[in-house]
Amino acid sequence: MPELPEVETIRRVIEPQIQGFSMEEIIARRPEVIAHPAADEFCSCLRGQIVDRITRRGKYFVIHLESGDRVIIHLRMTGCLLVMPEGSPEEKHTHVIFRLNGGRELRFSDTRRFGRVWLLRKDEADGYSGMEKLGIEPFDQNFTAGYLSGRLGKRRKAIKECLMEQSVIAGIGNIYSDEILFSAGIDPARTAENLKEEEWKQLAEVIPERLSFYIQKNEITPEEYRQTRGRDYRNTPFLQVYGHEGSPCPICGTILRRRVIGGRSSVSCTNCQK
Repeated sequence: MPELPEVETIRRVIEPQIQGFSMEEIIARRPEVIAHPAADEFCSCLRGQIVDRITRRGKYFVIHLESGDRVIIHLRMTGCLLVMPEGSPEEKHTHVIFRLNGGRELRFSDTRRFGRVWLLRKDEADGYSGMEKLGIEPFDQNFTAGYLSGRLGKRRKAIKECLMEQSVIAGIGNIYSDEILFSAGIDPARTAENLKEEEWKQLAEVIPERLSFYIQKNEITPEEYRQTRGRDYRNTPFLQVYGHEGSPCPICGTILRRRVIGGRSSVSCTNCQK
C-alpha cells in the first residue's frame, strides 16, 4: 500500500496537471469503487465542476472543487492515478475516468479493486471515508514527544505496531515504520510502555525527518511518472532496512534480521536497535 511519501509524491505530480480544469464527463466503469454517493449521482454532481487544488490527509487524496465539494480517493493496495491524453490506451482495470476540458483525463485504476472514491458536497460531514478518524499529521506543529508519549506511552503493544496506528499518526505503514525505528535506534518489538523520554523525543524528530527525506527522494517529473504508468517511482534504492533481510546493516555490518511483529514483516539490526 502506498504510504505517506508515495501519496504526497502522487499529489505533487497530479495537482498541476488538473488544477483549474473542469470535469466535462465522469465515466464509472466499476460503480462499486464509488463508495458514496451512488455512482449515477456521483457522476452527475461532478459534471462541470472545476478543480481548485489537491491536498493529502494521511494516505488519502482530497480533490477540492471550486464549489466547495470534494472528491476523496484512497488507493489502498494497488490503486493508481494517472493523467493521460484523451484517447490514449487505458491501463487494465481502469475503473473511473474524470474527463477534463483540454483533452486530458484523470484515470483511477486498481487491479484488486480495494481502492475507493467518495464525493462529499459542500459542508457535508464525512461519515463515510474514515478520514475523520485519522490522527495527527507527522508534520503538524503539535507532533511532539509529549503527544507521542501521551497517546502511546502506556501501551503494551510493540512500538512498530503503534507507529502504524492511523488513529494516532496519519500516513505511516509497514515500510516507513521499519525505516524510522532503524534511524531512531529502537527495536521494533519493544513495547511502547518501555520507551524512555529521550526515545520519544528521538521519534518526534526522526519521524518527520525520515518522511521528508523519502518524499524528496521520490521526486519525479510528470513525464517520468506517466512513462512508468504511476508505479515505478518508489524510493527502494534509499531504504536502509526494509526488504533487506539477510544483508549487512549499513551502519555496523551486522546481518539484518526479519521478524513478524503484529502479523507484519519487520526488518531490523539487532546491534543498532536495542
